[in-house]
Amino acid sequence: MNARLRALALSILALVASTLAVTGTAAPAHADGPGVGTPWVVTLGDSYISGEAGRWAGSSNASYTRADALGGTAYFDNPGNTAETINRCHRSKSAEAYIGGGVSGLNLACSGSRVATFTDSSGNFKPGLDFYNSGGNQGQALLLQNFAATHNVKMVTVSIGGNDFNFASIIQTCVTDWLTSPTWAKNYCNDDSSVTSNFTAANVAAKRAAIAAAFQNVRTAMRNAGYADGSWTLLVQNYPSPLPNGSGFRYGESGYTRQDTGGCGFWNRDADWANATALSLINGAVTGAASDSGVAGVRTLNLASAFNGRRLCENGVGLYEEKGLANWTTPGAVDQTEWVNQIRTVSTCCGSGSPYYVQESLHPNYWAQLATRSCVRQAWNGGTPRSGTCAISGTGLVNGEPRMTLS
Repeated sequence: MNARLRALALSILALVASTLAVTGTAAPAHADGPGVGTPWVVTLGDSYISGEAGRWAGSSNASYTRADALGGTAYFDNPGNTAETINRCHRSKSAEAYIGGGVSGLNLACSGSRVATFTDSSGNFKPGLDFYNSGGNQGQALLLQNFAATHNVKMVTVSIGGNDFNFASIIQTCVTDWLTSPTWAKNYCNDDSSVTSNFTAANVAAKRAAIAAAFQNVRTAMRNAGYADGSWTLLVQNYPSPLPNGSGFRYGESGYTRQDTGGCGFWNRDADWANATALSLINGAVTGAASDSGVAGVRTLNLASAFNGRRLCENGVGLYEEKGLANWTTPGAVDQTEWVNQIRTVSTCCGSGSPYYVQESLHPNYWAQLATRSCVRQAWNGGTPRSGTCAISGTGLVNGEPRMTLS
């Protein structure tokens, strides 16, 4: 081999070696990741997005089987469909993450979660929208970061903040006040200090700032996973009204029917306050935080009135036995039964063999979650996400989901 050929051969070998060195350390050419592969929608947050109460399509006091749409495995989300990945996160199979249409979904939300990770009084881990990492437990921002690094995440939908305003304890206080005071001496929850302290101007401002920081954690997770700002979309959803105003209840205030039958033990005035004040302030904090966060291209999904006409104990809908319906598969059931789960106490949920959980109380049920899924799909908008207000647009089902519109 002459010197010229030898030099050419050596240069070719050097080129091959450098190519091998590059391909040996890089991801395979067709690996999924930022901008590559099937698009994914990932949901983060609390019970209003994880799928809490998603097992139940309406309510029945006569037989739970009438409303049991998903059965005992409704919240199982481990690979073998044998248990929950995190106990009591209640990531239901009807949750809104699974919009279909060539888009894959992942549900990382957890019932009971706040902006920051904590462990509840029963010892259940509640991952927040943070980077917590201890003993195999991780925060939702870290879970998102790890997943997004190897999957093409195009939209992250978040519901967070309600538990930071102590949603569950407020409901408990309101129902307790209703049960323990007579109609001639009503004890309202809306003026109880344990309730009003959540809605002082200072506390609302503090929670708004904390929620904004949680949205920024989502952005940090995506940046750490290799995404440029603007290459994905943050969709922030607020909270729906679960109860009608006082004039809209189908059960009167006197006696115990409102709670014993309907599972909606609120005084009219407290229901009015819940919609006009509590829900308004919480939703204002959430949407304000979305703006404050500075996340590029953030979109919002307004759910405040999404279930109006189908809310718990609302006129026009009812229990299966009240409407003369056999079960949730009966034609028209979606239009005649409630989309919000009954408020349950220990005595009405947790006896031997009972399939109910107290934590399912006052949450969007199977119908409502499929309805929200429709609106999330419309917000996805074929890959060009948009904001909008979600509302019922008709009766019956379309491809198994309630008819909804995003305007």
